[in-house]
Amino acid sequence: MSRTFIFLIAGAVVASSHIGCERAQSERAQSDEGIQSTESGNESLDIYFLDMEGGGGTLIVSPSGESMVVDAGNPGVRDAERIVAAAKEAGLEQIDYFLASHYHPDHYGGVAELAARFSIRTFVDMGSNPEELTERSAPLFEAYTDAREKSRHLEVKVGDKIPLAGVDITVVTSRGETLKTPLGGAGAPNPLCDDFTPREKEQLGDQVSIGVLVSYGDFRALQLGDLTWNKEHELVCPNNLIGTVDLFQTSAHGMNLSGSKSFVHALRPRVVVINNSSFKGGTRETIETIKTSPRFEDLWLLHFAEQREGESRFFEFTEQGGKEFNPPERFIANLPGDEHIGFPQDDTAAR
Repeated sequence: MSRTFIFLIAGAVVASSHIGCERAQSERAQSDEGIQSTESGNESLDIYFLDMEGGGGTLIVSPSGESMVVDAGNPGVRDAERIVAAAKEAGLEQIDYFLASHYHPDHYGGVAELAARFSIRTFVDMGSNPEELTERSAPLFEAYTDAREKSRHLEVKVGDKIPLAGVDITVVTSRGETLKTPLGGAGAPNPLCDDFTPREKEQLGDQVSIGVLVSYGDFRALQLGDLTWNKEHELVCPNNLIGTVDLFQTSAHGMNLSGSKSFVHALRPRVVVINNSSFKGGTRETIETIKTSPRFEDLWLLHFAEQREGESRFFEFTEQGGKEFNPPERFIANLPGDEHIGFPQDDTAAR
């Protein structure tokens, strides 16, 4: 059974609160206790990291009850049904905003199936597809635009706000453009910039990813789709335009296509989530960078990273995965031997 992570960020000020969650097994009572904190009147920002088997999929439910889904996983029914199950588990009757971070199959592939099963009020994206459509990619983009035409459409650029009631959501990257002025409290020089080595070639479809910063009181969460190594660098060098964050979902599923030390260590995230699969992402280099970052507390994986040979085309030059490089089991949603069928009982929550 596939499992997901749920983070409940309770209260308007969470600077002194613990952020984290645990892997669900049979402790349903613990999970229910976390959800009841919202029902009993304590407002919370709920963030669900959904298992898309190495694709993108996050559900955000604001204290107002409005919701946003970021990405919809892979083409087909499986990932769409997991999102629907999560939305129903959260008590939703519709998705207020769907954000397509970029137009790759593992991030927006399930949108048409999702829209056929659950109401989406507003589609948020970068507009036209910046990549040349091919015989293979055109049908998927056409299915997406067909679904989008039946709802409202919001095309966003850097600096725009996504009007999800109860939280502040700022677009920090879109269509290859990155933030040029610092966010509130940010803008300090980044001393790690001198150690950065740029990549010579990066995939256009990833470079254009829409990235957002979600703020609720003092709490800040950053999610950048598959934003690339060089583009991430633009956000923090020579000055850190983002500032520090409490929660960071790694770009590109924790692959070595993103996540330089100069970037991650500038963010100083307390908690990091990697939306990997058993044989995709969650690399040793990424995990080492995260664990050595200032302020680091917890690392969570959607899947146990199985041992495998590295792939040089992804800048993996050593063996990857393996037990010694994974976090403890309670920080991993899906372990070896787990059945990845359907959507689970929710894991548990951190408040």
